[in-house]
This record gives sequence, C-alpha cells and structure tokens, in this order.
Amino acid sequence: MKSNDENFIHRLQQQKEDALEYIVDRFLPLIKGVTYKVLSPLGNDGVIDECINDIFLSIWNNSRKFQGDSTDFKKWICAIAKFKSIDYYRKASKPNDFTSNYMDINAEKSAEDEFITIEDKNEIIQLINQLEPIDRNIFIMKFFLGLKTEDISTKLGLTKASIDNRIYRGKKKLNQKASKLNLGGSLV
Repeated sequence: MKSNDENFIHRLQQQKEDALEYIVDRFLPLIKGVTYKVLSPLGNDGVIDECINDIFLSIWNNSRKFQGDSTDFKKWICAIAKFKSIDYYRKASKPNDFTSNYMDINAEKSAEDEFITIEDKNEIIQLINQLEPIDRNIFIMKFFLGLKTEDISTKLGLTKASIDNRIYRGKKKLNQKASKLNLGGSLV
C-alpha cells in the first residue's frame, strides 16, 4: 500500500517509510519556507538544511502523538518547523548565552500539550502587540530573542534602568489585560 492524502497520517504513525517520503514530497516547500524565513538572517545554508532534517526527524519520532486530520497535521508540522528554526537560530547566533525556552518536541509532551503551548504563546503575542512600539520591541528582545538588558539598552539607546522599568510596567499592563481576557494565569 502506498501513502496518499487519506492514509498518510495513519501510515506515518505506523512508521511506514513511504509515509515519510510522501510528507517530504508534499510539505517540503512549506517547511523550507518557514525555516528559511527564520534562519535566512544567519546566511548559512548548512544550518537551514540541518534544521529541515531535524524537523522531519521530529515529525517521524513524534508522529504517534499526533491526533487530528490533514489540516491539523499541516498546522502541527508548521509549529514544529517554526520552533525548531527558532531553536537553531538561537543556538547559531548566541550558542553559550542562553538555553531554549521554546517548544522542543519530546516524549514527555503530547501533540495536544504542544498545541496548547503554541496557543498560549499566540495569546501572549497578541497582548504584547497591544503595547507601545518601544515596549513591544523591548519585550520581544528580552523574552523571545533572549537578549540581555545591557544589549537591549545599547540597541535602543536607553539606560538599563529605563529598560527594567519598562519591563516592570509592561508586565503589569499585560497582567491586567490577561486578567480581563481570562487567560488563566499571571504573567508577572
């Protein structure tokens, strides 16, 4: 039996190699696009290729955790591609300064848990987008790119104390907005 649009997920979960070949043929352009968008600033095609291979390995290793249809599968692999690419970007740009806070597909989390994590991050991003542009830039640099306060102050031409104050006030604003949206937790 050969993989097709109707059975490729089931065959992948059974670890059939033709299902992986089908996924590579069908979704490689999508995964390349997501990966290239994140990793192209590095200017290193080797890192991009390595990341794409790692994405397909994660899909293969975690396929049994996936539950859903082909539309959900496409979203699932895009999420894997996005967060693997971010991990590679962080490792390549500052290998010893910080560790990854982003999703890393592993045996301890189910696909549903990973999806909830992604949804929570999307809600936080929506809240951050409501901040003033300077505060939004500070939050993105600090919490998504993992930059140190000193680096942020240098890039933005602000003092470290100013950055710390903006982060403190921004967290308070985000916490108030999150409470109004019933996101179920405190951001502080």
